[in-house]
Amino acid sequence: MTKILMMLSAIFLAIAGLVTSFFPDRVLETHGTAPDGPTLLLIEMMGALYLGFAILNWTARGVLMGGIYARPLALGNFLHFAMVAVMLAREAIDHSVIQLASSAAVFGAFAIGFGIVLFRPPVPRQPEGEGS
Repeated sequence: MTKILMMLSAIFLAIAGLVTSFFPDRVLETHGTAPDGPTLLLIEMMGALYLGFAILNWTARGVLMGGIYARPLALGNFLHFAMVAVMLAREAIDHSVIQLASSAAVFGAFAIGFGIVLFRPPVPRQPEGEGS
């Protein structure tokens, strides 16, 4: 399960990072915000962070996670996805913007996934070719 979660989050963050790095004006317009210079720069910087997180998750996709194993990695992902989900949900409620609510749902799903990984013991993997 953790390998799939890490791969999906890496792909999601890579796409988000590329879109926010190269099309920050479109991102702002889609979410109901008028683009201006400083805001565009912040969105582009966020894109760089997402690309960094994507690389981190992709390269760590085979790491045993859960309980004490890879706890900083699971905790960082959980915190990021949970906080962003809450922020997006709050704004979606305040401004009735469906795009924000949809984004909050995606971030919330990843937060739940990483929360499960963070607070449960790891499930040992069976070597390839073995198992029932």
